[in-house]
Amino acid sequence: MPHPLTSALLEWYGANARDLPWRQTGDPYAIWVSEIMLQQTRVEAVIPYYARWMQRFPGIPSLAEASQQEVLAVWEGLGYYTRARQLHKAAREVVAHHGGRLPSQPDDLIHLPGIGRYTAAAIAAIAFGADTVALDGNLRRVLSRLFDLDEDPRSPRGEHKLLHMASAALPHGHAAAFNQGLMDLGALVCTPRSPSCGRCPVAWGCLALARGHVEARPVRAARGKPPHREVTAGVLRRRGRVLIARRPEGKLLGGLWEFPGGKRERGESLEACLRRELREELGVAVRVGREVGAIDHAYSHFRVTVHAFECTIRQGSPRAIESDELRWVMPRELAGYPMGKVNRAIARMLLADAHLGSATRPP
Repeated sequence: MPHPLTSALLEWYGANARDLPWRQTGDPYAIWVSEIMLQQTRVEAVIPYYARWMQRFPGIPSLAEASQQEVLAVWEGLGYYTRARQLHKAAREVVAHHGGRLPSQPDDLIHLPGIGRYTAAAIAAIAFGADTVALDGNLRRVLSRLFDLDEDPRSPRGEHKLLHMASAALPHGHAAAFNQGLMDLGALVCTPRSPSCGRCPVAWGCLALARGHVEARPVRAARGKPPHREVTAGVLRRRGRVLIARRPEGKLLGGLWEFPGGKRERGESLEACLRRELREELGVAVRVGREVGAIDHAYSHFRVTVHAFECTIRQGSPRAIESDELRWVMPRELAGYPMGKVNRAIARMLLADAHLGSATRPP
């Protein structure tokens, strides 16, 4: 007999499920792509990227055959670029070792690059109907409140408890609706702040609500303030072109193009930092000129302010000492090189400057 909470949840989901593009297909590849894109990214932000991705790479073979630069270009702007590189690598492994078909079981899926326990469980449940629970952030929050879990649901002990209790309520053969129902409940009703308990279909069985603990669940481990870093970037020019470098594989933003530079050390001025970084990265001595602009950006565990400066080479010829490749390109060509958000912002500044200069130049 179905758990009473489960019956109420599935009935609510049937009437209130979000209309999302990856729910309009049973294609395991499409569901896999959506799950990778949704990691650490809001649904609203993912939808246009998902549509563009599926148009460019409609199946595993087309993704496997693409170059990494093509993959990063389509992903650009979505952030957390390791996801794109691993998705690309995994597609090639699926073609090489699984006949081009995505495995259906969590134990097999988890061995593919970029697929952890949650993603393996989600793909197996949603794409293949496997009876498994996929603990994402929404499920952790909803279940922590339903069962009034008094410890951090991300800790090994807390996660084990949630999985045990959720598995007991999981209806055989309905894992896709069960998991997606809890996801939607967390997104629409059981929100992180000010949850709408009066609209919740399972409020009558929520232990945290009955005990007055809703706002205290889930228990969160204390987190410190993310560190802030000052970073410099150099705009080096030669005959109308600017220099860009491709970041090494295996590093943050690996494979993407950037304007060379680096982090300021304690007690160092921005100009001194940039001169040192360009000497270490490119083997050149430079004169630092005007500041092009400053861009603030937040990563998952730290924040940065990137200061971009015009630079003139005084001595030496740039070499790819700490990057995989260097290229001199016209500002209008920068759109063809995949970049992270900060470097794309610098590229747009340079393009705007170029347009402004041509507009004000006398005929």
